[in-house]
Amino acid sequence: MFHRILLQLATVGCLLTPLTLAAQDASNVRSRSMDQLWGDRVVKLRAENADRGQLFDEGNYAMFIHWGLYSQLGNKVDGKTYYGIGEWIMHKNMARIPIDRYKELAGTFNPVDFDADEIASIAKDAGMKYIVITAKHHDGFAMYHSKACDFNIVDATPWNKDPMKELARACRDAGLCFGFYYSHNQDWTFPGGGGGPGKDENGNRATFDDYFEKKCLPQVREITTEYGPIEIVWFDTPGRIPKHYVEKLVEVVHENQPHAMVSGRAGHGLGDYQTLGDMEVPRHNIEGMWESVDTTNDSWAYAWYDEYWKSPREILKRLLACVGRGGTYMLNIGPKGDGTVPQRAARTLRTAGEWIRRYPQVVYAADASPWQHALPWGDVTRRGNTLSLCVFDWPTSGELYLPNLKTEIVSASLLNGSESTPLETSRENDTVVISVPARAPEKLVSVIELKLAGEPEVDPTWAIDPNIETTLLAEFAEVKNAKKEEKRWMEKYGEWKGVVHAFDWNDDSSASWTVDVLQPGDYNVELTYSGEGRLVWEVAIEGGETIRNQQNSSHNYQQFPIGWINFPAVGRYTIKVNCLDGERETASLKAVHFAPAF
Repeated sequence: MFHRILLQLATVGCLLTPLTLAAQDASNVRSRSMDQLWGDRVVKLRAENADRGQLFDEGNYAMFIHWGLYSQLGNKVDGKTYYGIGEWIMHKNMARIPIDRYKELAGTFNPVDFDADEIASIAKDAGMKYIVITAKHHDGFAMYHSKACDFNIVDATPWNKDPMKELARACRDAGLCFGFYYSHNQDWTFPGGGGGPGKDENGNRATFDDYFEKKCLPQVREITTEYGPIEIVWFDTPGRIPKHYVEKLVEVVHENQPHAMVSGRAGHGLGDYQTLGDMEVPRHNIEGMWESVDTTNDSWAYAWYDEYWKSPREILKRLLACVGRGGTYMLNIGPKGDGTVPQRAARTLRTAGEWIRRYPQVVYAADASPWQHALPWGDVTRRGNTLSLCVFDWPTSGELYLPNLKTEIVSASLLNGSESTPLETSRENDTVVISVPARAPEKLVSVIELKLAGEPEVDPTWAIDPNIETTLLAEFAEVKNAKKEEKRWMEKYGEWKGVVHAFDWNDDSSASWTVDVLQPGDYNVELTYSGEGRLVWEVAIEGGETIRNQQNSSHNYQQFPIGWINFPAVGRYTIKVNCLDGERETASLKAVHFAPAF
């Protein structure tokens, strides 16, 4: 999994800078606009990173924690609820809390129910291997005892305790690794910090250098020297911070914690690994060492109204997608102002963790799928010559199709925890057909283990499954006389969504996919798209049948039926989609779907 190569850094930040948001409509921010925020988009993994990379290479699953002064507000200020990410509550795009008033809030912050051992227990029960927690977020409030600035949880609150001492100890006791998040560029309450006041308490002009020398650099020294072994320092939103500042921070981290990794969001390509955009789970394999950061509901910090929790099944689906694409998944919780973890977050994490304990080989020290993408029924992870087929959608026909595997199969087994049942396999050319029971053995995800005679040799060409709906994303299409690019937007402030879409259609446009058809016959075709008014779409098999239909559209992505299409024989086909008529300048194609008609 660990490759010393150049990585393309496509990130959108746990929390965007005011500069970026002010320049754009927050409902539709495209990834291209993030270039200035993140600067150099290349991270180079150096040879000396091998030891530091072991945590990613073997762990693959971690807990992120956003907890701070903002947590006791829970997104409610003066009786009004602000919908979006809670750690930005004081910002002008949320509640616009003045600095003096926000600092006064610390006098009422008293998280008496904080239990470091319970948090470590949740992470361990969830199957996570390390914890990264906010030492200081953009609001400038330190969640540890900082000597550099008294705006911290010990000096400014009645609680007068350092929870980071307790959590670092609890992690070590539980056998978990530990790390800190630190906002190195943005600091909204310290003079000279990014987004902060431009003058100090005496009315003198404050520069970023003032902030860096008086607060940022000393605090990074503190968190890397006073809390025992630190495995990660997770910097965020570098914006336009000059390179020499980042170089100094990275130097301090590696000097004080030689085995610690620095996040890709440090800036200027100086991080040790790649960090994807917020809530981004990739659809295709990514080389090198990387992580996806996600959250258990919609907000990073606690928001009183946010009860949209990811189910255990959804957590496992996103985790296995990250492992299957070659990376690590870091999943966030947002403790309440009193220090407790929301019960539903703890429960869903622990339930997913029970499954991981039954199938640890699927997650830990596992490598990417040789198919390089998910399959219609689920996903694949790999350990050497052993493949773990993680089946989310169980085929009721009694046959599971594994396309384009050329390597000989030594054995196939259906796992039930530590027990296994042999399964029969057969071949139809390069398609492996596995005979399976009518019912799935697991409620969440069932696992079939394949032992191969050698290195897995796979043709990653997409195949249309004879049993289960197959979704071909526009991201994997070849687009001609149209455009294809990533689009990202926020549903609520800071809740990021994203899609790679095909758009800008004309009479000669097409989005095309090469696919293998495993069984001939009629298939129901549907499209997922957004747009305005009624749109006419055409779906064609090159050299075969063409169908078209007019359907309504929606401002958000919805799935619409087009019709039935016939594949006359087993084989490889090219499928093309075009928008022919209507307000097609608004038409945005996300995916085409094929499901067996019979």
